[in-house]
Parts: sequence; C-alpha cells; structure tokens
Amino acid sequence: MSSRRAVLCVGLTLASLLGSQTLLAESDAPDTDVSHTEQQAIEAVRERWMVNLFFENDLFSRTDQQYTNGVRISWVSPDIDSFIHDDSLPLWMRQANRLLTPLDPVASDSQAEVSRRVVFSLAQKMFTPDDRERTSIDPDDRPYAGWLYAGMGYHTRSLDRLNSFEVNLGVVGPAALAQEAQDFVHDLRGFDRFNGWDNQLRNELGIQLVYEHKNRVYRRQLGSGWQQDAILHAGGSFGNVATYLNTGGQYRIGRNLPADFGTSALRPGGDNSVPAPVNNGQNGSAWGVHGFVSMDGRWVLQDIFLDGNTFRDSHSVDKRALVGDLSVGVAANFDRWKVSYATVWRSKQFKTQNGTHSYGSLAVSYSL
Repeated sequence: MSSRRAVLCVGLTLASLLGSQTLLAESDAPDTDVSHTEQQAIEAVRERWMVNLFFENDLFSRTDQQYTNGVRISWVSPDIDSFIHDDSLPLWMRQANRLLTPLDPVASDSQAEVSRRVVFSLAQKMFTPDDRERTSIDPDDRPYAGWLYAGMGYHTRSLDRLNSFEVNLGVVGPAALAQEAQDFVHDLRGFDRFNGWDNQLRNELGIQLVYEHKNRVYRRQLGSGWQQDAILHAGGSFGNVATYLNTGGQYRIGRNLPADFGTSALRPGGDNSVPAPVNNGQNGSAWGVHGFVSMDGRWVLQDIFLDGNTFRDSHSVDKRALVGDLSVGVAANFDRWKVSYATVWRSKQFKTQNGTHSYGSLAVSYSL
C-alpha cells in the first residue's frame, strides 16, 4: 500500500472513530465523575505561570530535509478575569483586545467558568531541499528558508471547548538566522553542512494571524483511573507567511488524562496544555501516561516556504493545495510536568516532491 493510501485509510478510520464517539457522547449520559475531577485539576493551576518548550526535527526519522527543524519556547500567563478589563494587563493590550471579543466564548450552563490566558512565544523554523551538496537552485525542490518570529496569543477555555488566537510577527530570510543555527548544530554533531544556503528566500517581514477552535466531543471513564477522550479542531491562518484552513481531531487513551486539549506542538492551542493531572487517587498527587493519535488536514492558499517571497522574485515550487499530517505518540504527566513525543508523517506538499516526509516532535511543559 502506498504512503498516500495509508495516510488516507488512517484518516478515514480516525474520522469514523471520532464520528462514532460523538454519537456516543450525544446518546449517553455525561460522565460527571470525570468532569468533576477535571474541574478540580483546572482550578488547581489557575494561578500558575507555565513554560513550554517544543522541539521538532526530522533527524528523529533519520532524514535531514524539507521541514527539518523547529523550536519554540512559550510562556503562558496565570488565569485572568478579562482580556479587556483585567488591570494586570497593560492598557494598550486591553484596548487592542476589544477587537477579539467575538473569539471569547461564553460557557454554557452545563460547563465550568471560562478560563482566559495570554501566551508569549519565541520560535524558529527552517526548511531545506533534499540535496545538501548542491550549490545551485534545484528547480524541482523546495527553497531554503528560515522563519524567526515572536508571538502573542490568547486562549479562552471552558471545560470542553478551547478558542486560540495568535499573532506571529517575524522575518523570513537570512535575518532569521536559520543557516547559522543549522551550521552550529551540524558542526557540533559532526554532520556535513548544507551548501545551498546562498539561494535561500530573501529577507521579508512576516505576519501570521492564526485561529483555532477545539471541542472535546467525547470523554469516558474506563475504570481504575483509565480514561479516553476525543477532541476535534478547526481553524485557519491568514498572512503572507501562510494562509490556509485546517481541521482534524485527536483520540487519547490512558491513565489519568491531563485536563488539557491534547498534544499539538507548534500549533495553536498546544500552549494551553497545562500539566494538570486528573487525580483519581487519595494521596494528593497523580501521575498519568497516555497514547494518542491525531490528524490535521489543511487547504493551503499561501505558503511562503513553497511559493517564495511575496514582494520580490525568488525560487518557488508548485505546491499542493491539500496537505495532511498524521501523528502518533505518547505523553506522560506528573505533578507540574508534562512530557510528550510524537512521530509526524506529512503528505507531499509540492508536486515534484520525491515522497512524504516525517519528523519527531518533543514537547516539555512545566507549571511554575
């Protein structure tokens, strides 16, 4: 079976699973015990700052090409009363937040009080073609590119819903320092350098507005501290860096699932994965471990890393409009920590690409 058909089959299977879970959630009585313990976990971390570290690299899959590296550190604020009226936020931020009120959901009568957090992040991504020896442009392969940016985001959640809005501002091109970062790591580990960085995309200021809604449609207690849940998501991105619509879902099963919305490194909502274990024991602390599988599909209208620079001529390739990711991983949480690792398989992103791509995604979260 080809990789494309395998991804399609798994995607259809996951979609069927999520659909059946939704029907079960609608037909069965809600699991009030799980809801109560999760609400307790959420309350326990309302006053904590959180630090997240994300690291993605295709060396985990023994390749060094395409989306080859991504790293991000983020800080998530304690819970605030309002994006507009909370005095702990600067005045300019409260005034700007008035534009975001349509993205601030109201909890239903059956759900807990809404929780609001502000997220600050710094990140870098890099992309390279397959042939590291070539010094000239390969017209059939993607451009060299780096993306260095700072972001500010807003997360608004109730017990089963999460809205995420992020603004990322940065630079694409040599100023993103992708070549310097890759050369440093390759020299440190004794790997050969890539020779074609002189052909990378030119400097360009980048902006990206990202929105994503997550909805936990199914949650059940399996007994003895074991649970399962299913989370659907949909959203999109707008800007000269990337413009797309996306949708997908995640299924989790394990012991003491954390009171968050799954594992999604370097995607909106991943920063809200507060390591708040649902404690089903009597000793005041809980550890948990679970496996997960997730899918994300995107309809891509603009991708600067394939389409090239927006305002000047540069190397580009003929991108595919429909792109999908399949992730399979495991996560563990204890006290204030959550650690996860996933292998991600990505479908072809441009028409002359030799094959699908895969990379590893590691995330570590700690609540202060």
